[in-house]
Amino acid sequence: MAERRPFLLRMDPEVYAALQRWAADDLRSLNAQIEFVLRRALQQEGRLRPIDPAVPGGGPQSEGPGATGMPVSGTTAVPPAPGVTEGEGG
Repeated sequence: MAERRPFLLRMDPEVYAALQRWAADDLRSLNAQIEFVLRRALQQEGRLRPIDPAVPGGGPQSEGPGATGMPVSGTTAVPPAPGVTEGEGG
């Protein structure tokens, strides 16, 4: 597993509370939830390579469609969160 880099994050108390509730609903720690949300946003914007489910630990793809980090037309790297509908603002 890759090294984790700790850092201080300041955020609005309302955002913090909403993330904490979401993390509890998904049975994740707050830290894991923040990383999940950031990773999903980065993948949707094409700024992070998609996760390859065939690689143990869900590592990035090394070859094939999406290996360059660019989104692959017609695919979604991460499914929407449970209870969130398409186009719903958060």
